[in-house]
Amino acid sequence: MAVSDSGPEVRLRNWFDHPYDDAISAARTCYSSRVIEADEITDRQRRTIGPLTFDGGHHTVYQHATFEFGLSGISRQVVWSFLHGFPFYNTEQQSQRYVRLDEVAAHVPPALRGEDRAIYEESVEGAWRAYRELTARLVPITRQILSDLWRLPARKNEAFGRNVDKEAEKKAIEIARYVIPIGCHTAMVYTVSGIVLHRLRRMARVSDVPSEAVDIISRMVTEVEKVDPDFFARIGEPARESDEVIENHLAGQAAGDPVVLEAFDKSLDGRRSRLVDWSARAPEVIADAVRRVLGRMDLDDDAALDCVLNPAKNRYRVDTLNVSAHAPLMRTLVHAHYTFRKKLSHTADSQDQRHRMVPGSRPLLTRSVPNSVDVIEPELCRDDPECHALFVEACEAAWDARSRLQGRGVEPEHALYLLPNALAVRFEESGTLLDLLHKWTMRTCLNAQREIWSASMDEVEQVAAVHPKLAQHVGPPCFVRNGIVRPRCTEGSHFCGVPVWRSFPVVERSI
Repeated sequence: MAVSDSGPEVRLRNWFDHPYDDAISAARTCYSSRVIEADEITDRQRRTIGPLTFDGGHHTVYQHATFEFGLSGISRQVVWSFLHGFPFYNTEQQSQRYVRLDEVAAHVPPALRGEDRAIYEESVEGAWRAYRELTARLVPITRQILSDLWRLPARKNEAFGRNVDKEAEKKAIEIARYVIPIGCHTAMVYTVSGIVLHRLRRMARVSDVPSEAVDIISRMVTEVEKVDPDFFARIGEPARESDEVIENHLAGQAAGDPVVLEAFDKSLDGRRSRLVDWSARAPEVIADAVRRVLGRMDLDDDAALDCVLNPAKNRYRVDTLNVSAHAPLMRTLVHAHYTFRKKLSHTADSQDQRHRMVPGSRPLLTRSVPNSVDVIEPELCRDDPECHALFVEACEAAWDARSRLQGRGVEPEHALYLLPNALAVRFEESGTLLDLLHKWTMRTCLNAQREIWSASMDEVEQVAAVHPKLAQHVGPPCFVRNGIVRPRCTEGSHFCGVPVWRSFPVVERSI
């Protein structure tokens, strides 16, 4: 098996016809009695208004232009560390949960040569072998669980049985993906505004993957320059060089110390996510805000909270489209804030960080990964001796290859790509109740990834302990919608098969 590495492919799929002139016309509109159009902009205005607005920090005019890219041949590590490491983007990414990885395709750092490259590629190929072996072993296990869950023997329906077979394979590859390296290729549609692209160019080296990030962002900028050379030629700041990256001067190695990691893990008290801080008077503050928004000073605290949180009274809660930020009543929930300490696998956190309004302070992995194996093992792997042995062997092989490369002088950023999706990530994450409500609704559903589901259940339980009135109507869509609107489950044919709404938060999850 040869490692496929064609390098990144960057294609500009959609764009504004005149992004720079659009920005100048938007700036002029601020001082005009009418809306100024892009075709009215003169070269003098391009020379003067553009730099004046940019250098003065008036950057919203550059946010109107939007660029939609098709990205492929990029690593999942550059996505996690850089492209998804901030809130202001939109993306649809190839799923390792639903797409079987038949091709051995991973980022191979161009700097690797000779024996270094051979060690790297051998490790990648070994990870794919483990993935295939794990998948083959897991399929009958997942099929048996699904067969029991959906009472397959009693159905005697061939078509339904074939559906079970498909779902069993999906569940198997979802678990087997934990041994795939974080350097694995992925593809996505990635959309950002013009000002965000300027910021990405400026900060491309401020991540765990500066070489790959600089390459990808340079290609994105080149694509934009083909349709409008002015957008970067007339304004902007150059990319920060390595010696200008503050983290490079301040970061140490203590976070990778096993003693430090053990202390973090103990502080979780056996949870995936532990509540470490919260707005002490959140219920009272939210109730006050509800009264003022509605002009209903006659409402006591319980009645005010019921207005905003009870889906039977607040139908925004059961709206398919998340309209909470647009509703004056729902915006009262921004006054409650919660901070969690979390430990997830790299692959689970890659999905968790997509909840961009619940941001986290994720670590620099080049400074924090220990020399010994440090992973999250899926339950189905752990509970089957053969799967467990395959998983442990794959993880140990990845760490060994990383150690060998670093011993040969390979840069930590390049060796890091070999570590598996199972790599443990420790961080803090915070959000308002408004944004956490949406996240918990999505991630307490049994179709959510197992780790994120467990973390979300931890969070709901702990918030209920400190603020029971605020957590009374929190749960998956079927629980929130029960008795109010139909259908209860929003997943359609992907219904998990478990009537969660009858007992939530008491739920037993088998897969």
